[in-house]
Amino acid sequence: MSRAAAGHAPAPLTGAALGVTALALALGTFMQVLDATIANVSLPTIAGNLGASTDQATWVITAFVVANGIGVPLTGWLMNRYGVVRTFVASVLAFTAMSFLCGIAWNLESLVFFRALQGAVSGPMIPGSQALLLSIFPSSRRATALGIWSITTLVAPVCGPIIGGYISDNWHWGWIFLINVPVGLLVAFLCWNNLASRETPTARLPIDAVGLGLLIVWAGALQIMLDTGKNADWFNSSWIVTLGVISVVGFCAFLLWEWTEEHPIVDLSLFRDANFTLGTIVLCLGNAVFFANMLLLPLWLQTQLGYTATWAGLVTAPTGMVAVLLTPLAARMMARFDARLVASIAFAASAVSYFMRAELTAEADVWAFVLPLLVQGISSATFFIALAMIVLDGIPPQRIPSATGLSNFVRILASGFAASFVTTLWDQREAFHQSRLSEAATATAPAFNHALSTLQGLGLGELQAKVAISQKMVSQAYLLGALDIFHLSALVSLVLVGAVWACRRPARHDAAPAPID
Repeated sequence: MSRAAAGHAPAPLTGAALGVTALALALGTFMQVLDATIANVSLPTIAGNLGASTDQATWVITAFVVANGIGVPLTGWLMNRYGVVRTFVASVLAFTAMSFLCGIAWNLESLVFFRALQGAVSGPMIPGSQALLLSIFPSSRRATALGIWSITTLVAPVCGPIIGGYISDNWHWGWIFLINVPVGLLVAFLCWNNLASRETPTARLPIDAVGLGLLIVWAGALQIMLDTGKNADWFNSSWIVTLGVISVVGFCAFLLWEWTEEHPIVDLSLFRDANFTLGTIVLCLGNAVFFANMLLLPLWLQTQLGYTATWAGLVTAPTGMVAVLLTPLAARMMARFDARLVASIAFAASAVSYFMRAELTAEADVWAFVLPLLVQGISSATFFIALAMIVLDGIPPQRIPSATGLSNFVRILASGFAASFVTTLWDQREAFHQSRLSEAATATAPAFNHALSTLQGLGLGELQAKVAISQKMVSQAYLLGALDIFHLSALVSLVLVGAVWACRRPARHDAAPAPID
């Protein structure tokens, strides 16, 4: 029996073993987060190859998100029942197997089925890697562990569209999944080889079948509603209304059951800790704003400004690059300063970045888009580390897997809301601005007549000139809608600068984190 299993926490790793294991755990996180975004830009290619419409192919994304949203909160129960190391390695191997099956899928139905399984089995990967990173570093270097974890969660969403676009343009789409196979096998081998002797204590907990069933019902209904609501015109659709009612009723029943269950599938008692509750709320709001804007900008670049998927991904890449460079510095800041101060710096940098984006125009060059994202990188380098320190402050080591699983689950839900909200709001603001612009595009408006005369002078017929003006109005309306969202995002970020101070000050680790030997 290992020391961990016997109830004694093993000593932190050192030297090459620490470096190799940390890298393997980071790769596991990177692989899972990457797969949540890599297929987005490949949907048209997948749909064409499998003989389906693009709308049907969106289930490739929805199936993964829904199943993953259900799988993540089960992490705590699985790791208490089978051990952190065993659960994480099994999740990586299952994810790798499902990636292979996704890569060789023979039709859309099989691909959607394998993607759902891939999302379900990958639930423990992110919270598991976070918990294991914290366990292999000494407590004085907790910020370093969280820094390594945050880098992968920040860089992967940026790399996803770039890698997915390149593979779709140059190789068979199946390789967006098949590239996981060698990486997954390597991660599983290294983690099991270096961590098997450090397995955590286990307990033969009965499975909360009722809680699990309620979780599947309400979380599944909610995720499907969020992913399909926009195309179904939201609550004008009886299907969306039905899903909404199921998710609300199921959620209420889930809360009542889990609070009274002796062995709950999700440990909601963690919310009795004020820092966990408040920190999770701030984490979710901050991540939702970040995620919404990382979705909006590439969408605007591709649909309105003529950027390709690859170039849209490259424009957003500086955020991840700056975050990678500054995260080691952020880890050192966590050893010297109040985590709430570091989080405030992150939100302030986000606010500056969004205000800079709110000054963009349709004629802006690439650098005008890149500069605000460089500023965003400052926020990204500090945000996740600071909030993770606040959320996990005071949580006993044996409850960290449950805490990371629950906080990541709520964060994923918030991201789902953010994605649906931002795309819907953008369309609504576009419609509003277009109606205002249309008021000026009348036969008696001097600006309209001048534009019409200019275009006709360039050789366009009257109808062609009016069509060109209409297209320009739509593009300008989407621009104004995007600027509205950037302004709103900046204001929310400024509110979060103050909100983070409602949390208590986390315990400070005086020893500055050193580089991995």
